[in-house]
Amino acid sequence: MMLMIVALYVPGSGAVLAQDVPGIEICTVEKKMERRTSCLQSNINFLQTSLTRQVTDSSRKIDAANRQIQELESTVADLRKAVAELQAAGKKQPQLPVKDDKKTPAKEEIKQEAK
Repeated sequence: MMLMIVALYVPGSGAVLAQDVPGIEICTVEKKMERRTSCLQSNINFLQTSLTRQVTDSSRKIDAANRQIQELESTVADLRKAVAELQAAGKKQPQLPVKDDKKTPAKEEIKQEAK
């Protein structure tokens, strides 16, 4: 039963493979003017569709890049605002004196000054 079904589909698949694939054809081999004109028109149609597809793809990519640029610009603005707030908060806080080794604040010195 399966062999019969496969045998029915095999001749049909050969017809699909024989279809003309769109692309640039060499039209100079055609002897008749009608066939040459048809060949040239086919090339023109193929090139126009290819160009239209490329323009559409390019505009989509440009739009996506512009959206990403806008998102990044807003992120940079938010980060600048956060840095400015942190710098302003840092200026308002009193700075602890630093020991000579400049690694840790001299907490002992602050405690002695308070006494």
